[in-house]
Amino acid sequence: MGKKNGLVLLVLVLLLAGGFYYWKHSHNASGEPRVATVRTPSEPRVHGGANSVLTAPSTLPSANNRNEAAVAPPEASFHPRSGETLEFAANVPKLNSTLAKLKIAIAERRSLDSKSSWHLQAFAHTENPYRMVFELDDQFDSYSDPATLTSLQYEMHLSERGQKSDSVQRLLPSGRDTAPPGVTAARVLPGTRDPLGLLLFLRGTDWNKTSEVRSPVYDGRKLYDVRATLAGRGQQVTVPAGKFTASKIEIHVFENGAESKDAHFLLYLSDDISRTPVLLEAVLPVATARVELLKAE
Repeated sequence: MGKKNGLVLLVLVLLLAGGFYYWKHSHNASGEPRVATVRTPSEPRVHGGANSVLTAPSTLPSANNRNEAAVAPPEASFHPRSGETLEFAANVPKLNSTLAKLKIAIAERRSLDSKSSWHLQAFAHTENPYRMVFELDDQFDSYSDPATLTSLQYEMHLSERGQKSDSVQRLLPSGRDTAPPGVTAARVLPGTRDPLGLLLFLRGTDWNKTSEVRSPVYDGRKLYDVRATLAGRGQQVTVPAGKFTASKIEIHVFENGAESKDAHFLLYLSDDISRTPVLLEAVLPVATARVELLKAE
């Protein structure tokens, strides 16, 4: 597989399984808490040491003063199901083969430092023959608030091309909060979600009543502004798991106030009460890629 096709796979895997772009977090051998330098959607990067902090500027909209419809919590009609497992295949149609298998799970409802949370997980593995040149075995863990699906803690356990790295970050919107020992503190905007929490948030949105939602999203390195808009209802979608009637959601990713031009994303959610993600399409500069639902349990 060429370098460009490897990039296609990487974007697909990390978008669905837990991040927008590849990032390898250096191992903190001391085990002491660290503070991540978070790059906000509308501010330039701040250069500093490992313990530098970038707080959210007052000009950025917070979850409390944005348009209420844009940050509304999931409707009560949608209830995440503990134990749900969704399996996907990532492929580029012109290659006519599966590049990677993905699995997303709602593991359990649990307590994180006395705060209730949903434990969400994602796993990504490349498939042969591509695995021989692009070995990838990644795991992502999200702990998200049950009511708003804002992120409490985000973990990346990466194994890619023989190199391994682990990152555990506590997302802290208040400068008064601290991370426990051995966990990195990431200062973020109020209302920030991680990619897995965002996916569940989009499932929980009632697209019959809402045409757009917005959210700050932290991928483990940077803070983005993500906007999701309803692009169509009653779409007929055929994937290996079957035929579905789905709502088409267009996803826009902004950094520094400008929309990313690297890819255009479409997410299809089934129109039944489960609102299952059945298909993700990514139109990239080098190819069009699909992440298709294989099985839902």
